[in-house]
Amino acid sequence: MTTLPPALLRSLAAVVGESHVLTGDATAGFAVDWTGRFRGRTPAVVRPRDTAEVGAVLALCTDAGIPVVPQGGNTGLVGGGVPLQGEIVLSLTRLKQREPVDQEASQITVGAGVTLQQVADADPALDLGVFIASRDSATVGGAVATNAGGLRVLRFGPMRAQLRGLEAVLADGAVVSHLAGLVKDNTGYDYPSLLAGSEGTLAVVTRARLRLVPRLRNTVTALVGLGGLDELHALARQAVREVPGLVSAEFFTSAGLDILMAHAGLAPPLARTSRAYLLLEASGPGALEELADVIGDREAAVGESAADRARLWSYRERHPEAAGFLGVPIKLDVSVPAAQWVRLASEAAAVVTAADAGAKVITFGHVADGNLHVNIVPAEAADGRHENALLPFVASLGGSISAEHGIGALKAQWLPLARSDEERALFARIRSAFDPSGTLNPNVLARLSDKVVSRWTRFNCHDREARSCLRPGYDFSSTSTRSTRPSSCRTSNDADDPESTSRP
Repeated sequence: MTTLPPALLRSLAAVVGESHVLTGDATAGFAVDWTGRFRGRTPAVVRPRDTAEVGAVLALCTDAGIPVVPQGGNTGLVGGGVPLQGEIVLSLTRLKQREPVDQEASQITVGAGVTLQQVADADPALDLGVFIASRDSATVGGAVATNAGGLRVLRFGPMRAQLRGLEAVLADGAVVSHLAGLVKDNTGYDYPSLLAGSEGTLAVVTRARLRLVPRLRNTVTALVGLGGLDELHALARQAVREVPGLVSAEFFTSAGLDILMAHAGLAPPLARTSRAYLLLEASGPGALEELADVIGDREAAVGESAADRARLWSYRERHPEAAGFLGVPIKLDVSVPAAQWVRLASEAAAVVTAADAGAKVITFGHVADGNLHVNIVPAEAADGRHENALLPFVASLGGSISAEHGIGALKAQWLPLARSDEERALFARIRSAFDPSGTLNPNVLARLSDKVVSRWTRFNCHDREARSCLRPGYDFSSTSTRSTRPSSCRTSNDADDPESTSRP
């Protein structure tokens, strides 16, 4: 386990308070994601309470040449908030400041540690547009950093679309703040939009000003059983065209439903079993009639009361848990153009099992967004073979290897499938401009330079596990020890060694 210099620990404690610098066993819960797949280690978890303390902590870490992983509610699925190689964890859960709702603008300014559910509950007449299953623990800072999507993107867009302003801290401790909430403001670069989806690599979000939307009224939820994915996709597209108040169009299949009925105690949703299920939700005075016209004489369950709607939603919202009942899952999140969605959804399982015949594959997701979640419980080693099978297939369909979860550690080595050399070089230049020291989340997205690696090497050269991560080609999606890891600590003097060069 990497240790920090005692003087640095004392300095950090002087900023945030001794009780908010966690070390030893107290850090365990911050070093693993909720799936259990990504596990790391950290010499310390630092828990600031406001923007000023975040700035002071980052300035200390940057000056010491020690990398930092910002962490919100730790609900991510790609390892982007896990200290995989001994970084300090900067936990933002104490940033819980909430200003009163601006009723004139229908906006609210909140700290990064406020949960999405707390924002949604801030006003009885208003709601947060983003609605995700982990809303009770997912935080605003993390949702911005990953540009979270969820179940209402069809109606309200992802987290980036909710932003009306942002406050963030750069790696050197400098604070940038633009929280006026203006809908029209063309006074330079829109850095809040840039930071949305940046996965903690450019700056640390500390406060956000968010738009709020009118709370849905006269909401109706319908769950429809269908004979196949072609019919399901066609019905979803029809609903998008013909139901003005449509909020969500979600799908799952019998594969995941069977697991949930066996392990989570869910009852069959309909009298007859179906191969695929489409969940539609709409709001407004004509929602029930509009949905009924689209569904026609197909078998369906309809909920109008809060309890009935919640029951129907449970079949979709609990699908992320299904794979976990069978083992430690690989959670892939991809999207394709609408014209390719049926092929992706129909063939994804076969593509995966061609690489691992015993793998269990569960698919579900946001059909109207072209988004498919592919949860895999591998039978063979989780050594990249499953990603190597599915992600190139997605790319061949003109799709994205990450629809809403981000790149993180899970998909880092497959980024060239989605982004050109020139784009990745641009990412690196942007990152270098924001964080020239390479302090923030060094294992995510495009690398910076050999100088950054060498600084980290000098700090951690006594730690064999830390040294292993310095190979630019190292597979961060696996926590197993590999024979290809370097056997000695490389420094900036190894410029002629191909293992010491960075890749974009």
